[in-house]
Amino acid sequence: MQESARYDFDTVVDRRGTWCVQWDGVADRFGVDGLLPFTISDMDFETAPEVLTALRTRLDHGVLGYTSWQHDDFRSAIAHWYGTRYGTELDTGRLVYAPSVLSQLSQLLQMWTAQGDGVVVHTPTYDGFRKAITGLGRELRGVPVGDTEALERELARPDAKVLVLCSPHNPTGRVWTEPELVETAALAARHGVAVISDEIHADFVHEGHRHVPWARVAGAGGGRWAVISSASKSFNFPALTGSYGIIGDPVDRTEFLRRMETAEGLASPAVLSLTAHIAAYREGGEWLDAVRAYVSDNLALVAERLNTAFPELSWEPPQAGYLAWIDLRPLGVDDEALQRVLIEREKVAIMPGAVYGAEGFLRLNVGCPRSKVEAGVEALIRALGAVRASRG
Repeated sequence: MQESARYDFDTVVDRRGTWCVQWDGVADRFGVDGLLPFTISDMDFETAPEVLTALRTRLDHGVLGYTSWQHDDFRSAIAHWYGTRYGTELDTGRLVYAPSVLSQLSQLLQMWTAQGDGVVVHTPTYDGFRKAITGLGRELRGVPVGDTEALERELARPDAKVLVLCSPHNPTGRVWTEPELVETAALAARHGVAVISDEIHADFVHEGHRHVPWARVAGAGGGRWAVISSASKSFNFPALTGSYGIIGDPVDRTEFLRRMETAEGLASPAVLSLTAHIAAYREGGEWLDAVRAYVSDNLALVAERLNTAFPELSWEPPQAGYLAWIDLRPLGVDDEALQRVLIEREKVAIMPGAVYGAEGFLRLNVGCPRSKVEAGVEALIRALGAVRASRG
């Protein structure tokens, strides 16, 4: 594709032996080493060359002492990104920093909820949310994606304290429209429920759809709210750690920073994370557009191959992200039987929908060279055929 001609996404980078969770840690989840993985949501591509150049320059300085995130270089880079990408003006005085979006989620839940309180999420649900919520002793309340009546019903419960919004949604790739977000803000405000909007997948919204930051609609309802995000997902540097948040209320922001800097002992951020964020948001836009176009073609390939083999699926690519959320229920295959064939015969690892609370689905990561996508989808097609044949 013309947009990606400047960058090489086809060359396979060998990640084995680099302590990589997706490749080296596959046996931890699937029980077998050496599988071709399509699992955890990072990509097999090198990050943007602009980011790598900035990191090398910073390393060449040679001194890696304690550092601060509260400076204009970092904060203005985030504001620049939101302004140029999303037409949203940020008040940089609302920004915070943390090691990850899940660490921010944990802190905010501890600030805004107590043991036994209800935390509302959309289903299917990213497993990191489930672990964070239940691990803190809060009660996870699931509502199906797109079911506004169920959402209001859960928000209206007296012990519902927080809505965790995944925007865009993981694992389905659903992009919330601005009217939907405005309605959600109004519902949350009406019932006194705080909103935490995880927007780490925002930069991977595909053509025909548009991400609307919660920071732009929060004023429609008022109340407590926070955005948690990071450039690490879009630009593929999660190993550097680092995320940022936007907290609406200044008192809440002060309390969040107090907790992070004292109770958690995290006053000094990772300097390479700051460096990467600044370079990505100031200089990485062209690379991001190219990799998103490449991934979009990967998703189109999955749709063409799957629907040719099994027309009854009528599978359509997600509105955002590089995770193909595939509904296999029309085929009536047994999930456990399919996983056995995928692992034992095809030697591939694909995340079962049960991880996210959805039987009959798979989540296939296509943030990788096309040759790997082709190998994965063909293995899936063979495995589906084998499981169906074994029934009959």
